[in-house]
Amino acid sequence: MRRFALTLLLGLLTQAALAEVRIEMADEALGSQLRQFLPEEGSVRRLSGMSQEILATEGYFSPVLSHEDRDGALVLRIDPGPRTRIASVDLAVDGPLPQETRDRLNSGWLLPVGQPYRQADWNAAKQHILSELLAEDYPQASLRDSRADIDAPRQAAHLSAHYDSGPRFRFGELEIEGLNRYSPTLIARYNQSVRPGDPYREQRLGTLIGHLQATPYFSSVKAVLDVDNATQEADGSMTAPVRLTVRERAAHRLSFGAGASSNTGARIETGYHTPNFANQAWELNSGLRLEQKQQTLYGDIFLPPDDRQRRHSVGATVDASDIEGLKTSRYAFGAQSVQLRGSIEQRLSLSWQEEVRDPEGASRVTSRALVPNVQWTWRHVDNLLNPRRGTVAQIAIGGGATALLSGQNFLRLYGRWQYYLPIGARDTLSLRAEGGQTFADSRLHIPQDYLFRTGGTGSVRGYAYQSLGVREGSATVGGRYLAVGSAEYTHWLDEQWGIAGFVDAGQATDDWQQVRFAVGYGLGARWRSPAGPIGADLAWGQRTRELHLHFSLAIPL
Repeated sequence: MRRFALTLLLGLLTQAALAEVRIEMADEALGSQLRQFLPEEGSVRRLSGMSQEILATEGYFSPVLSHEDRDGALVLRIDPGPRTRIASVDLAVDGPLPQETRDRLNSGWLLPVGQPYRQADWNAAKQHILSELLAEDYPQASLRDSRADIDAPRQAAHLSAHYDSGPRFRFGELEIEGLNRYSPTLIARYNQSVRPGDPYREQRLGTLIGHLQATPYFSSVKAVLDVDNATQEADGSMTAPVRLTVRERAAHRLSFGAGASSNTGARIETGYHTPNFANQAWELNSGLRLEQKQQTLYGDIFLPPDDRQRRHSVGATVDASDIEGLKTSRYAFGAQSVQLRGSIEQRLSLSWQEEVRDPEGASRVTSRALVPNVQWTWRHVDNLLNPRRGTVAQIAIGGGATALLSGQNFLRLYGRWQYYLPIGARDTLSLRAEGGQTFADSRLHIPQDYLFRTGGTGSVRGYAYQSLGVREGSATVGGRYLAVGSAEYTHWLDEQWGIAGFVDAGQATDDWQQVRFAVGYGLGARWRSPAGPIGADLAWGQRTRELHLHFSLAIPL
């Protein structure tokens, strides 16, 4: 009886929940993992069982555990023992796989012989093979059976995984659901990835979805291979239609907004947008923007891409501005074609504009120009919105002639280069150079768009917007030459916030022999927004000895 009571008492004590659990292990990393999953309280039996289960998922199947009650806490001493390693792998795939595909799957197995066994790695290895099959050619692939035989005394794991690839599939015709205002030919213009007869690729479906969702026409897109309605070909492969389900965006959108810019002051604006202008799937963007220094009324019509993936557009604008003593009013219209060739964006345009320039203290001048222009932009950066490494370069060439409705013969060349260099784990050095020249006998009768002024956000900080140029009366007007350079170092305090130091220098002029570069420098704050880095800069203009505050959305060209 006494022995029975003692056994019962010891059992009750060992089963009692203690106030605190401490783990002592030689392997601190493994101990931290146990502490993460074990409860803060529990019985010895429960904690020991949970510890063994957790260690087993890491490949330790023969742990030695002991415990003691120390200062009111349960102390578990754990020796995990030797780790189990992969001793053999038996990988089998049933189905019509080419030998090169079988070789690729075997060589890509993620848990080879000799590697430590972990349950998470075992699960990942099995899923990896299945994902490879599902992604290319075999959308009906399945894992038929898998087994991990553990020989704990020998610390050996014998793995086997048996798959069935199912038949090989090819894309069939698109079957589109959800079209109301648009015809299937619109989708065909954007579809460059899913063609009937091509081998099935999961990635190509994703590409089609991405291209369509990036258009102004659809708010949601879903594309799946309809394997239930597949037909068998003579070679045993299957051809299945692609079921594409779309939801169209609203036919009309009216927007209102207000804001402020360090360049042009406070702003209110309204805009009207429709993706189906004249019921032709033409995208119309129009609006009225009223700023303190500039007022603009505009309208642009964008056509869907053609067979060569060129996007054509036409547009018109009327605006007036009063900046640095120069009042201008102009109207313009033109046409443009944009095409992306790899990492190079090409823009071809033809525009006409008439401008009335009224500088304070000088004579009014009317300028006209019909200008063909070509522009190339090359982007090679790690992230289009938040780059840390890479280069963006832009070159533009355009001109006008008196024989073709222009008031002056001229040729305009412009280039811009931006380079991003990562420094350390987070910081970035950004270098920028900008230059241009308008070849002409004089700047008279050339619209300001084809001359150069600089200063302000995005150019030379520390100076007012477009305050660097040629003096005409008491106003600043555009010159025939431009040169700007900038260096900026950004130190990111965390994933969202950073501080920047910068130096800018530049000038727009009509005479290189008398040029004197304006230098500005200062400090700024950076915030990584979903639309790109937003900056607020406090800059000192060395020439004017003035302090300016600049705001910017720093998206590469």
